[in-house]
Amino acid sequence: MKTNETASPEEKRDALPEEAIPEIWTACVQMKTRTQTFLANLGTEPVRKGDKLIVETENGPAIGTVATAWLFDPSDPIPGKMKTVLRRLTEEDLQIERENGEIETRAYQFCLSCIEKRNLPMKLIDVEYLFDRSRLIFYFTAESRVDFRELVKDLVQEFKTRIELRQIWVRSEAQLLGGIGICGREVCCIRFLNTFAPVSIKMAKEQQMLLNPEKISGLCGRLMCCLAYEYGHYAKAKKRLPKCGAAVDTDKGKGTVVRQNLMEGKVTVALEDGKEVEVSLLELRTESTLSL
Repeated sequence: MKTNETASPEEKRDALPEEAIPEIWTACVQMKTRTQTFLANLGTEPVRKGDKLIVETENGPAIGTVATAWLFDPSDPIPGKMKTVLRRLTEEDLQIERENGEIETRAYQFCLSCIEKRNLPMKLIDVEYLFDRSRLIFYFTAESRVDFRELVKDLVQEFKTRIELRQIWVRSEAQLLGGIGICGREVCCIRFLNTFAPVSIKMAKEQQMLLNPEKISGLCGRLMCCLAYEYGHYAKAKKRLPKCGAAVDTDKGKGTVVRQNLMEGKVTVALEDGKEVEVSLLELRTESTLSL
């Protein structure tokens, strides 16, 4: 029999009488740099979308904004990794946020001038001053490694704090800066993506998209992350249909598959008399479809 010390959070909760289980608010919290979105335990105090909180992170206390919030269902499993919410923003916290923002703006301009002065092959993207003022982080992109040792000295001398230069890639640049995608909505990497899944041109081909770089590329210039969302569905649908070039038999005669309509589960067949007809999978008479 497990003791209270060795029991899991779910087992401890299940052992409580129903009236003793507190109502816990949980939220998806988005950090200032928009590179972290995580679940946070908010306790029993209700919160709304847009509320600002002080959250404990790997880098210490940080300001986060509630993206979504909901009342935790005691019957649901307790998420394994949840951040701790320290408090709602106070007037003092808001003053620190304003002052830090001013320092970030000044640091950006100063760093930009130093980069130009030293002719460094790098592009400054953003500056983040940690809430506890323990570190000033400069995000940049570059095509190769950059020797920025002298730049760090300039920054340390100017701001008298710990300096970190963090090289990011173009997808992370779009995530930091934000923007509107070709769909007309805010880019996914800001709204909900925490990690970037591999995306290939094969995914666009499988979904029968025009391979026009302007149509399949995101703000970052790379293939859109959303190409991966429905790729599995299209891949399965394609396997169920006869391949292009396959000989089939339809109610209107024999022919060859020339096109696939994955969305509707149909194929276009070029008949022996030169006409084209669109038929569904059930209307085809082939060994593969009869086996289904």
